[in-house]
Amino acid sequence: MDEKMRILLCEDDENLGMLLREYLQAKGYSAELYPDGEAGYKAFLKNKYDLCVFDVMMPKKDGFTLAQEVRAANAEIPIIFLTAKTLKDDILEGFKIGADDYLTKPFSMEELTFRIEAILRRVRGKKNKESNVYKIGKFIFDTQKQILSIDGKQTKLTTKESELLGLLCAHANEILQRDFALKTIWIDDNYFNARSMDVYITKLRKHLKEDESIEIINIHGKGYKLITPEAEV
Repeated sequence: MDEKMRILLCEDDENLGMLLREYLQAKGYSAELYPDGEAGYKAFLKNKYDLCVFDVMMPKKDGFTLAQEVRAANAEIPIIFLTAKTLKDDILEGFKIGADDYLTKPFSMEELTFRIEAILRRVRGKKNKESNVYKIGKFIFDTQKQILSIDGKQTKLTTKESELLGLLCAHANEILQRDFALKTIWIDDNYFNARSMDVYITKLRKHLKEDESIEIINIHGKGYKLITPEAEV
């Protein structure tokens, strides 16, 4: 493993939790263990993780509630549920919330690491498709130089304009979740930051108005979508 991937592990069974943490660390992961959903969510807000492993039945905050809150803050992070339950409704509920995988107890440590590795390979492959230079209709957008170009004319974007346009390009013709964008760029999704993001969306629309084939549309209750005939170079 080239770099240590950070895993947020929430399990109220102390013995199983410690066993899981030690095993994952032995496999080269950086695993942090928390005994309940409330402590796990606090840790999630303070730190950056590559993957979450949540027990479903936990005190203070169950795994499903925790996953919903995590998904609201970061729509992309993979989540694996662990549970002793085998009821179909519980499994369906987990996937409805946005689980990437689901393991019922008892399970082997090898099976868990196999599932984790498969998910992280998929996530890394998706990230590798992201580009430093995007073609947006008639525009060329260089994310590193923060320059938007059209017909020889260059516009230097501010850092936040560039970060927001970069996220929109990475999700071109898909919904960019509002909460995810706020957490990624503004760190906090409070009211004032949300209003600030609306202002930047307006600024980006003005920057892109020279090409009528491009549009940034509001998706009510969800976020924004960059409509463009070409997603990236």
